[in-house]
Amino acid sequence: MAGIGTLAEGPLHAAVKQWLARPGDRFEVPVERFVVDLVRADGELVEIQTGGFGPLGPKLDALLDGHRMRIVHPVPAERRIVRVDSDGVVLSERRSPKSASVLEVFDRLVAFPSLIGHPHLVVEVLLCREDHVRGPAPTRSTGNRRRTKDPGTRHLDAVLGSHEVRRPVDALGLLGAELPEGPFSTRDLATLLGAPVVLAQRVVYCLRLMELLEPAGKDGRAPLYRRA
Repeated sequence: MAGIGTLAEGPLHAAVKQWLARPGDRFEVPVERFVVDLVRADGELVEIQTGGFGPLGPKLDALLDGHRMRIVHPVPAERRIVRVDSDGVVLSERRSPKSASVLEVFDRLVAFPSLIGHPHLVVEVLLCREDHVRGPAPTRSTGNRRRTKDPGTRHLDAVLGSHEVRRPVDALGLLGAELPEGPFSTRDLATLLGAPVVLAQRVVYCLRLMELLEPAGKDGRAPLYRRA
């Protein structure tokens, strides 16, 4: 029987929950007015978040001061595109050229970067190998020449590694590179990290609210930053 909160659960979320489970853990447990994905035998509350962190705000506000909490976020370090027909028969498989890194978590941390360092909070990033299962082919809307992309569903194949963020300094370890000694712009950071400028902007935003960066003037119209 599906538990409370599992009826709309996607296959990736369900698989990660099973992967995390240890003896004595409980699934879908009511805690105060919320339902928590997994409660450890030692009392830690575990929330698996495959999308944005914004929806966790009310739960963190209500529970974090009184409970140890862990947010687990899976990212597709490797992924395979699997196309199936209406009966679920596999039609094709291919390795996707797109992949994600631990940096992707900064896209999510913008929801509450100042909470990093709270003594009860851990954010864990899982690097996963995933299958993205989609329909036979991209579809076209009626009377529209543009193709509609099928987002498909994410399925866990394997967990390749994990990174924990407990303190602000742990966020620096996700960058994979040392920050420049002197002032730098978000564009400079994007080049250093090999990431899109938008993601670099979110990294800077998070690191500023974690008090790891501070303003360092401007280069023309571009704001500059340096390590605090």
